[in-house]
Parts: sequence; C-alpha cells; structure tokens
Amino acid sequence: MFDAFQARYPRDSEVTERSGNTSASSPQSLADFVSQFGGASFGGGLYRVISTSDLGEWKARIGEGFPEFADRTTCFAYDWLGRVFALDPARLEGGQPGVVMLEPGTGEALEIPCNWETFHTEELLEYGEAALAISFYEKWLGSGGAAPTLDQCVGYKKPLFLGGVDDLENLELSALDVYWHLSTQIIRQTRGLPPRTPVRFDIG
Repeated sequence: MFDAFQARYPRDSEVTERSGNTSASSPQSLADFVSQFGGASFGGGLYRVISTSDLGEWKARIGEGFPEFADRTTCFAYDWLGRVFALDPARLEGGQPGVVMLEPGTGEALEIPCNWETFHTEELLEYGEAALAISFYEKWLGSGGAAPTLDQCVGYKKPLFLGGVDDLENLELSALDVYWHLSTQIIRQTRGLPPRTPVRFDIG
C-alpha cells in the first residue's frame, strides 16, 4: 500500500531515530503506520513521522498555538518547515478523520481533503509540491542551507503573519521546539488583532 510513498520519499537512515517496527508489511491503521515509521525522516529531511513517545510533546505545542485543535486532533508527521500534520475527527474524509496542517509560520490551520491513508498514497504522490513545498526546499538546499534533523526545522525569521516575506532570505535553521515555542507565543498574542495593530511581545 505504501510502496509508492517510500519510492517517492526514501527513508533517511542517517537521521532516523527511535523508529519502531521495521517490518515490510503494509500498515493497516495509523497506529501501525506510526509503529513502523515513527521517528523516521524521508526525502532528505523533507518529511518526518512523529514517534509515539513524542505525541504528548506535539499535543502540548498544538495546545499553545492552536488550542481549538488540541483536544481533538492526533499529530502524525511534520515537514521541513516545521508544519505539523494531524487528524481531525471533526471532519471526515472517506469515513475517516481528515488531515489538517497547522503552520507556525503563518498561524493558520489548513484542511487537506484526505485521511491518513490517502494522504500517503495519493496526496503526497500527486500533490507533493503543494503539501510539502518541495521546490522551495530544493532552493533552500541549493543555496547552501542544511537539511534539518529530526529536532530541527527551517523556520521563518519573521513570521508571515507579521509581514515576513516567503523567500530564502527569511529562512533559518532552527531548533524545532524553540521555533514552535516562539511562534505559538506570538500567535497567541496577535490572534484577533486588526491588521497593523502595534504589539509588544512578551515571550515567556
């Protein structure tokens, strides 16, 4: 079932940690998928699957920046930009919880019209460019930027929701936890404010 996914996004053995069952059998549920691929990176740091031991940490991050999703979603993966993919049971796709992408750099939650299975067997194969910003990542690497490890991401120096520009000059390699902490603090303090409202940040 996931042969095409693994062919398109080969596993990065040099940055894989804490991965669970390495059986070649195809996962039949999200739990199987996380058990088999959790803690692994794919496509040269492009896409990473969250390990079971890190689910609580991701739930806390979501609670800080996107509290409306914290109690109902289950995170399963994140990309090179630090954007996390989660399942939202409040929206069904093919009878299963739909995928939502939560973006710390934009402060937005974007619905993706697929479930955990079709996300890997269709979305990432047919619309990988849109889902993972592949060409942007290639430009980052081509400019001399490093591929992020499992605890890193390539984050925006100035968040897009504060007027930051979506280009290479506004990117930097960051520790994943630090980037999410700073981004979610700013999201919380600016949520609901009219455009151009002056703000003074209190980053705890």
